[in-house]
Amino acid sequence: MQQPHSNKPDVSPFNGWVLSSRGHSYFTYSQQLLPFVSDESPFYRHRTPPVSASAWLAATETVQFSKVMVYTIFFLNSLITLATASPVPRVLHSSRSSAPLGFASLGPAPPDQSLKLRFGLASNNAPGLEAALLDVSTPSSANYGKHLTKDEVNAYLAPSNETLVAVQNWLSSNNVTAVSSSGAGDWLTATIPVSKANALLGANYETFVHVNSNTSFARTLKVSLPPEVAGHIDEVHPTTAFSKPLTAGPVVSIPARANSNDTQFVTPATLQALYGIPATPANQSSNGIAASWGQFAQIADVKSFLGQFRTDLSSSTTFFLQILDDGHNIQSVDQAGLEAVGTLSPISFDYLAHFHQNLDTQYTIGMASNVTVTFVSVGPDNQDGAFGFLDIVNFLSGEDNIPPVFTTSYGFNEIDGSKGLSTKLCNAYMGLGARGTSVLFSSGDGGVAGNAGNGEQCDTFQPTFPSSCPYVTSVGSTHGSGPEVASDFSSGGFSNIFPIPSYQADAVAGYLKALGSTNQGLFNTSGRGFPDIAAQGENVQIITGGAQVPVQGTSCSSPIFASVIALINDELIANGKPTLGFLNPFLYSNAAALNDVTSGSNPGCGTNGFPAKKGWDPVTGLGTPNFAALRKAARL
Repeated sequence: MQQPHSNKPDVSPFNGWVLSSRGHSYFTYSQQLLPFVSDESPFYRHRTPPVSASAWLAATETVQFSKVMVYTIFFLNSLITLATASPVPRVLHSSRSSAPLGFASLGPAPPDQSLKLRFGLASNNAPGLEAALLDVSTPSSANYGKHLTKDEVNAYLAPSNETLVAVQNWLSSNNVTAVSSSGAGDWLTATIPVSKANALLGANYETFVHVNSNTSFARTLKVSLPPEVAGHIDEVHPTTAFSKPLTAGPVVSIPARANSNDTQFVTPATLQALYGIPATPANQSSNGIAASWGQFAQIADVKSFLGQFRTDLSSSTTFFLQILDDGHNIQSVDQAGLEAVGTLSPISFDYLAHFHQNLDTQYTIGMASNVTVTFVSVGPDNQDGAFGFLDIVNFLSGEDNIPPVFTTSYGFNEIDGSKGLSTKLCNAYMGLGARGTSVLFSSGDGGVAGNAGNGEQCDTFQPTFPSSCPYVTSVGSTHGSGPEVASDFSSGGFSNIFPIPSYQADAVAGYLKALGSTNQGLFNTSGRGFPDIAAQGENVQIITGGAQVPVQGTSCSSPIFASVIALINDELIANGKPTLGFLNPFLYSNAAALNDVTSGSNPGCGTNGFPAKKGWDPVTGLGTPNFAALRKAARL
């Protein structure tokens, strides 16, 4: 740092500025002096001049460098500096040029509107957790099945003390109070008005409406953070992620395909025959399945379903309910949507959610005989899919005992979310897998168009999340039985966020080689491929509002495969062995234990999509379950 001349004056108490009287003026402030071009006098500045040189000279041409005058000058200078200071420097955190297709801006969000902000803090060792996950999940590893504890997982995902201090100091200095909202402490939650969020995040919140569902929420197209916290925060939500969940089905089923081999409805009995699934009840109290999302599942419908399709089970068999975010538990028949069932008229989002809940509970209870089923109901008040994903996974992560299987039938396009949000969620699923839970997600119902398959446009293939997360098992759909064929709505493809994981590298390479130049330029050849597996997803029978309804979608497929895993887990527990946990390394190293599906495709975006081929493909994955072969692969 350049030093003042030897005849130094007193140090001003204002902002650390020092004035030298060697015939010229110099300003210093703890760092190297930077020249400020002057018309008369060689002023210097740190970043920004306190005032123009000519203005300063005009004001001080008769000043004598007395102690009093020095203080007076610097007092005035400090006031001018405050008035003309440059904006606080910021680092761009995330941005998008416009809202995704299907969303429209209604203008600036009301400044007094309340926002619940989630701050996703950087974990101290996520790569270490990935290594530990693969170590305990790869059958050839000496540590296979030695799942981690909650505390061990949290030690990887927790933020460093440096990160916590930096973020808390930043929030406190802006009068924002945040509380921890995850077991690992890597998520903080604060509720503030839009006006404060705009200032805090360098944002410009607008009200956006999702045209098809007529739901609206506040979002911004740009977020920036101060340099001192930019490296400590992975995600702030809601900001640039437009993650309204798409339903991965089910929808009221179309009539049976002409000249097809799937004219028969799918029921527990047909699935047991097709996949060799036993009807023998499970008997291990520590076994279980958790299914999630939406609003409510009806106990009366479960009872009717068992009375019609599983007469060997007690009709009093039911499920446990966990409610988050003011979720619903509506049991009245008039809420079941009988009019929509009877007329097959357009179905509301809420009604589809009800379909989901009945499907998930009926096919986990009906297929995984006597396995304890917990349904997690998330309230609709936030009108935002990401809050539901965050709250569910953070709830499970904070529990001391979690079910060995978890299945969900919702997702959104990767492009509608954000890289930070997807990565944080994916790491949380990684934590569940490391603790011994198999996490399954439906792949989606828009073919290669993902959510755009629901009437929106696309010029490149659209992967769906969480299916694209390499730490979950993604489930596609099939139909028929002699042999099974890929459902044309079964979403699949390659992630634009996550690279190909090691466990599927050979399988993906083989498919891409066989694919050749087909669809070249429409997808990421270096991305994680999905789905991983498949199961029946058309003409699946459920009971809703007391009526039998055929539905279709990959949301039928995920609970079916989850039930297979739950039954295998039950035998493993009975034999004193660990549960399967994160499935993918096990599945890819035992591909012969699945029924390979080699016909069909998943069209979208004006193309025929990806064709199903021998081996893994991005329509049906490795194939559908063969219970006896999977049981043998699990060393039972």
